[in-house]
Amino acid sequence: MLKRIGLLILTNIAVIVMMNIILSVVGIVFGINWGGMAGQSIDLVSLSVFALVVGFTGSIISLLSSKMIAKSTMGLQMVDVDHPSTNLEAWLVSTVRSLADRAKLPMPEVAIYEGEPNAFATGPSRGNSLVAVSTGLLQLMNKKEVEAVLGHEMTHVANGDMVTMTLVQGVMNTFVVFLSRLIGWVVDRQVLRNESDAPGAGYYVTSLVLDILLGFLAGMVVAAFSRWREYHADAGSAMLLGSPDAMIAALQRLGSITPAELPGAVKGFGVAGGIGSLFASHPSIEDRIAALRALQR
Repeated sequence: MLKRIGLLILTNIAVIVMMNIILSVVGIVFGINWGGMAGQSIDLVSLSVFALVVGFTGSIISLLSSKMIAKSTMGLQMVDVDHPSTNLEAWLVSTVRSLADRAKLPMPEVAIYEGEPNAFATGPSRGNSLVAVSTGLLQLMNKKEVEAVLGHEMTHVANGDMVTMTLVQGVMNTFVVFLSRLIGWVVDRQVLRNESDAPGAGYYVTSLVLDILLGFLAGMVVAAFSRWREYHADAGSAMLLGSPDAMIAALQRLGSITPAELPGAVKGFGVAGGIGSLFASHPSIEDRIAALRALQR
């Protein structure tokens, strides 16, 4: 889940910034008034519609490209679910298929990748998903614990968490686009005193910088929502396996190792303590275990 949310947030910010640059260049060249920002007055209705369209476009593109990005950045070794080539792959496919049947889901794509203990699920829909597990996780845990982790990831798919996260991200994007352009207009017109009919450099520079800064603030909100969803995924794993014991054991095993540095694309989202914790996509292992033990009681 950590990798999935980190990639989603970074991809989303990149899409928003790129759209801002493209729309700004097109607006300058062709004199298009995106969002009613030209002139001495501001059209808040037009700006709201513009922010809504751009905001959700960015999050939807992030969602639709999630599997492609995972495959291209994580070095995934795809498993042929119809003809697995090793006993490990056969067991992995059988376990994922069993969990999918219990969760009433179509069989997802399955992958293995080299890395420290971790696993993730991604994809734009319940019927178009991918579950990947690292070699480190397969080496660290016994089969029951790996099954619990896979049950956690399959619960994310069953709950439609990627779509839900996209909606949350889309709402946050809308606020980012709206506020960055509103503040850009104020800087351009009120601070720099631009009196021309077209937005000036102050508007374009300010809105671009704020797209990035506010994008990271929005990422904090998305990460907070992700932490809340993790408790549901843990509980879902316990339901699929009939007991929270295996998920508790898996979390305890993860808690017993020293966390390795994450890949560059996502390491900013796994920092513990301080402001880094605001970007954490997971609650602490202790809190997750406590929640699962409450289910036992």
